[in-house]
Amino acid sequence: MPGKPSLALRIAFYAGIAFLHFPIAIIVLYAFTTEDRTYQFPPPGLTVAWFTKAFARSDMWAALGLSLRVAAMATLIALILGTMVAAAMYRFRFVGKDLIAVLLVLPIALPGILTGIALLTTFKRLAIEPGFWTIVIGHATFCMVTVYNNVVARFRRTGYSQIEASMDLGADYFKTWRFVVLPSIATALLAGGMLSFALSFDEVIVTTFTAADQKTLPIWFLSELFRPRERPITNVVALFVMLITFLPIVLAQWLTRGTDDLHGGGKTT
Repeated sequence: MPGKPSLALRIAFYAGIAFLHFPIAIIVLYAFTTEDRTYQFPPPGLTVAWFTKAFARSDMWAALGLSLRVAAMATLIALILGTMVAAAMYRFRFVGKDLIAVLLVLPIALPGILTGIALLTTFKRLAIEPGFWTIVIGHATFCMVTVYNNVVARFRRTGYSQIEASMDLGADYFKTWRFVVLPSIATALLAGGMLSFALSFDEVIVTTFTAADQKTLPIWFLSELFRPRERPITNVVALFVMLITFLPIVLAQWLTRGTDDLHGGGKTT
C-alpha cells in the first residue's frame, strides 16, 4: 500500500511488539541482577557473577547435552520421513489423500498433553522402557510435520516437468533426485530442519511423558523453578537457550527469503 501507516497503526504495531517481548526483556534484565530471590524493580544492582555460577553447573550441561542429542536425532528422522511423505503426497493421487493430509498435521495440532499420553500408552503396551529413544520418537512425531509442510509447499511450486525432462534425457532416479529435486527443495529442507530442531530443543510437555528419569534442559528449568535462590541462574540459562533457538530460526528465514517468487507446479498423476 502506498504512503505511510497512520499514527494509530504505528502505535498498535509497537504495542504488539512490546507485549510479545516484554517478558523476554525481564528475563534478560534479571539475569544480571545482584538480588537472588526477588524481582525488585529497578534491580538493586547489576552483575555478571551469575553467568560463572550457571556455567559451572554440571547438571545444566548434562541436560543441555541431552537436549541437543535428542533434537539432532529427532530432526534427522523428521527430515527423512517428512521428505518421503511430502514427495508421495505431491506425486500421487489416491483415495483418502485429503484425510491423510489432515492426519499428517494432527500431531502438531493436538494439545501436547494428548500426544504425550498417547505415546506413553503405546510404549507401555509395547513394553518399551522410557528413555532417550522414546523422547526422540515423541519429538519426531511433531517435527516431521514441520518438515512435511515446508517440503510439500516447495514441491507444489516446482514443476514436475523438470523431473520428467531429466528422466527423458537419460537420468535415472538417483541422478534426478540429486541434480533436480534436491536443489529445488534444499532451502525448504534446511528451514524445516532448523525449525524442527528448535521445536524439539524447547519441548517440555511431550518430554514429560516420555523421558522417565531423563532430564532435558526444559525439564531442568521446571525443577529449578522450585529453588528460589537459583532464579538468576535460571535466567542466565534461559538467555543462553534463547540465543541457541533464535539463531536457527533467523537463519532459516534468511535462507528461504524470496522463495515465494518460484514458479511452476506441474500436475500430479
